[in-house]
Amino acid sequence: MSDGTKISALQVMRDAPVIPVIVLHDVAAAVPMARALLAGGVRMLEVTLRTSQALACIEAIAREVPQAVVGAGTVRTRSDAQAAAMAGARFAVSPGYTSALGQACRDAGLALLPGVATGSEIMMAREDGFTELKFFPALQAGGAAMLKAWSGPFFDVGFCPTGGISAQNAAEFLALPNVICVGGSWLIPARALAQNDWSHITQLARESRQLRD
Repeated sequence: MSDGTKISALQVMRDAPVIPVIVLHDVAAAVPMARALLAGGVRMLEVTLRTSQALACIEAIAREVPQAVVGAGTVRTRSDAQAAAMAGARFAVSPGYTSALGQACRDAGLALLPGVATGSEIMMAREDGFTELKFFPALQAGGAAMLKAWSGPFFDVGFCPTGGISAQNAAEFLALPNVICVGGSWLIPARALAQNDWSHITQLARESRQLRD
C-alpha cells in the first residue's frame, strides 16, 4: 500500500536528527501518534515488528498519514521485508545484517538501514553496496568511542547509532562527523501512549529537531 515513491536510506537519515523507534501494541494509537510526531517536525517513523499489531499499525499510518514516511524496524527475514512492504513501509531497519536480507529488501523495494556492531559486519554490508548503517546496540557495542575509531578505516560510511541513545546523550553522538542521525525511543514514552498525550509527543519531537542546532 505504498505510494510507490522510492526513498533512499540516506534520505531517511538526513531528514531529522532522530529517527523514532516505535513499539505499538494498539493500532488505534498509530495514526494519532504519527500525526503528533509529524506536527513536531519528525516524519521518518520506524515502527518495530516486535508486536502482533505492528504491521496493522504500519498499514494505518501509510494509509491515513501520507505526509509521514513509515518504515519497519526489527526486520530480520525475507518474509519480514515482504510483509512490511505489503503493509506500506518504505524503508526497513534491521538489528543485524546478512546478504540475504539485503537482497530481500531490494526485491521488496525497501530502502534498508542495516544493523552492524563490528568491523566485519560493516565490511560485509559495504561490499553489498550499503553505505548508511545502523550502529546497534550503540552504547553496549562501544558508543561514541567506537564510532570515532571507525571514522578512519570506514571513512565512507555514515551511521545511525541506536540502542541506549537518549535526549541526554544524543548530542554527543550527533556531533561526530560520521553520524548522520540517531535512533531513539524516547520520543514516544509508554506513558504518553497509554494516556493519549499526543501534545507531549509533539513537544518531544520538536525538541529533538533542535539537537543539531
